[in-house]
Amino acid sequence: MKPPRLLWLSVTVTTFLVAGIVAGGETSKSATNDAFVKRGQYLAEQVAICADCHTARDWKGTPNRTSWLQGAKLDFKPTRSMPWAEFAPAIAGLPGFSTDEQGLKYFETGVNATGKRSSPPMPQYRFAREDALAIVAYLRSLPPLKK
Repeated sequence: MKPPRLLWLSVTVTTFLVAGIVAGGETSKSATNDAFVKRGQYLAEQVAICADCHTARDWKGTPNRTSWLQGAKLDFKPTRSMPWAEFAPAIAGLPGFSTDEQGLKYFETGVNATGKRSSPPMPQYRFAREDALAIVAYLRSLPPLKK
């Protein structure tokens, strides 16, 4: 009987912590938020590989950490005519989304705040809710583009 109680307790605690992060409550400043940010960093950097397009490169072709996820001109194009983004916008701080819920919807469905899908080469991600929460937490944790 103890394992089901432990499972119920962990699910309940996780639900409240995730709700606090989405609501922007005090829980979002806790160690649990740090775990979401780290998970989001992993997903953004190692799974989605956001820096390949959203970070400018130095003369060696290495992503420039001083402009991490601050947007960049794309140095590749399709071989045939199609809608295509010439520039990957800044995503540090998640400036294209006024609410976290908009960011969550984008990473879960591929639909942005205006109700449209991004132009290629941007993939139409379908992250699970918890992964989308982590990505939003990570991107919000980064300093936005300096003007």
